[in-house]
Amino acid sequence: MKEVILHLENVWKIYKMGDVEVPALRGVTVEIKKGDFVAIIGASGSGKSTMMNLIGCLDVPSKGSVFLKSYDISRLPESDLAAFRGKTIGFIFQQYNLIPSMSAFDNVLLPLEFLEYDDASAAKRTREILTMVGLADKMHHRPTQLSGGQQQRVSIARSLVANPEIVLADEPTGALDSVTGKEVLELLHRLWKEEGKTIILVTHDMNLAKYARTTIELKDGQIMRVVENHGVKK
Repeated sequence: MKEVILHLENVWKIYKMGDVEVPALRGVTVEIKKGDFVAIIGASGSGKSTMMNLIGCLDVPSKGSVFLKSYDISRLPESDLAAFRGKTIGFIFQQYNLIPSMSAFDNVLLPLEFLEYDDASAAKRTREILTMVGLADKMHHRPTQLSGGQQQRVSIARSLVANPEIVLADEPTGALDSVTGKEVLELLHRLWKEEGKTIILVTHDMNLAKYARTTIELKDGQIMRVVENHGVKK
């Protein structure tokens, strides 16, 4: 039986718009197991982004609990939560969020500096990860010297450099053409199959969800269904 790495228990997220309360999530309960590849799908306004922010420990619920590796995130002080998040979760966004003035190498190295790795170990790890994502010959290029697909690979390398257990990808192919997007999804699939990472993909695109083993469908802030896809796309 695989360990549960993330557990949302009766989670509500309510935003206040003046005097009006708008629930973005309504009583969501779900478990994500270690080593799974999960797609969270739904139309705009379904609650996907809110759920991603809670799963990624970027926000806390209005009601209910979010447990990451059995820690209740709403009970952790912000400084502890930031450190825990940095070691446990790697983020990939639709916009690559790279620093334009820095090389691919320095962009990927950055999280290790925050986590206070020693210089030699950090440099070695950065080279290894950039090589793994196919950018051994582009390490010293700045983002403007790279294609969109290459920039997203730098973003993926940065998300992996601290060896997180969970990779959280928010519409990671949204800014890419279909061929490059497919390459990025295949890279995530490989990380899941070969590296044993827990991959959580947030998307509105059903074609991307086919890469996942488990699909969670959201509508109006509630889970409509959870589907196990055993014929997962290769």
